[in-house]
Amino acid sequence: MQNSAETGQIDETAYQVDRQVGFLLRQASQRHVAIFMNVIGDKLTTTQWSALSKLQQNQPCSQNQLGRETAMDVATIKGVVDRLVKRGLVATMPDTSDARRVVLSLTPEGEEVVADNMAAARAATEETLSPLTSGERMIFLELLRKLC
Repeated sequence: MQNSAETGQIDETAYQVDRQVGFLLRQASQRHVAIFMNVIGDKLTTTQWSALSKLQQNQPCSQNQLGRETAMDVATIKGVVDRLVKRGLVATMPDTSDARRVVLSLTPEGEEVVADNMAAARAATEETLSPLTSGERMIFLELLRKLC
């Protein structure tokens, strides 16, 4: 809060970055990423985990579909998939109905990584939400979904 030099009053209308939604969401995201990186195995990033876990649910699928399902733009999902392919966790093949499209699926190693890290991913969510009561968690997640 800013004090007015003349009156000594606090100006509640002044812009304060640390009270803005973007700032608070970024802090919450940074906290979650730090928790996630602390508990997850296999040196996976949050975007790699999103791609692997969503691919497990929807395989085989196109790279574009996976990007949409994980809220990643075309360039981001391509980079994530390229790194996962290089690590031997995701396999690519041309789509039989459209050779311009690439179809993705988990390799056996990818399936194992997802299975091995599912409990850790759940633990990261649990720890991230730990300051909230059960009711607050439900409301918080519902409100986040509304913003997305």
